[in-house]
Amino acid sequence: MARNRSLEDLTVDELRQLLIEKRRSERHKRLEHYRRTGRVIMVEPPPLTSPVDSHSEPLLLEDENPAESKPRVRVWFDRALLFIELAAVLGLAFVLFNGMTLLRNLNREVASALTQPTPSPTPLISAVILPSGHTPPTEPGGTRFNEEEIPEHLRPLVQSLASIPLPTPGPAHATRIQIQAIGVDAPVVQGDGWEQLKKGVGQHIGTPNPGQKGNIVLSAHNDVFGEIFRDLDRLNPGDEILLSTSQQVYVYIVKQTQIVEPTRVDVMNPTQEAILTLISCYPYMVDNQRIVVTAELQGTK
Repeated sequence: MARNRSLEDLTVDELRQLLIEKRRSERHKRLEHYRRTGRVIMVEPPPLTSPVDSHSEPLLLEDENPAESKPRVRVWFDRALLFIELAAVLGLAFVLFNGMTLLRNLNREVASALTQPTPSPTPLISAVILPSGHTPPTEPGGTRFNEEEIPEHLRPLVQSLASIPLPTPGPAHATRIQIQAIGVDAPVVQGDGWEQLKKGVGQHIGTPNPGQKGNIVLSAHNDVFGEIFRDLDRLNPGDEILLSTSQQVYVYIVKQTQIVEPTRVDVMNPTQEAILTLISCYPYMVDNQRIVVTAELQGTK
């Protein structure tokens, strides 16, 4: 067949023969590729029935789709790697979540530790005996601190408390007390020891300042050093007590009066309400008990 003939000059048989040759060439190339990869074996060709079957043909052992020919071991290996990757991602997510939870709890604990409760004024040292105790001026030897009221085993403790330094007065501390009903107008000093009560009315160390919540404890003598609290027993419920600082005057109203033993230190206990407690020896010129007046804060003046 001449090579320079055009397709229009070819007969039907010649065109069929060209098509068969082309298909055979492509099929041989594909089979050669499969043969190199070990995917085909050669078998005896059947008897020739047409020009197309004139050559031996290889028999495919498996599907010609390369994507489905991957070895089974490799498939399982890929699945195992996928499972490991998923497990690693989940583990990392758990570690991050757990770390954030631990950090949040730690921050909460630190914040809680740094947050201090609002302190409420309380006596720095529990009292052993009520203040202002002394012997009457009529006794031999005159007036002195009455150690006989203190249990013997507690006397060293009371002596050690006498050396505690006094706080420096500030603008919020009480400076003056006025009780019109019994003619009292006296200065207030910090501390209620023997030397402090020589100067006026003493405030027990650790009790709150005027106007604050809690129990302000003031004491003074009744028959020596000015007899400031001589007439506490004349106060009645409703009487007014003025307690001043350098900035404000606070009004307290008398609620009750009671006579107690010198060891009734519970009358000095802290309270939730803003109250004022006045203490002095009783009776006049005997001084073997205490008179205690309790008043509640009403407001300012």
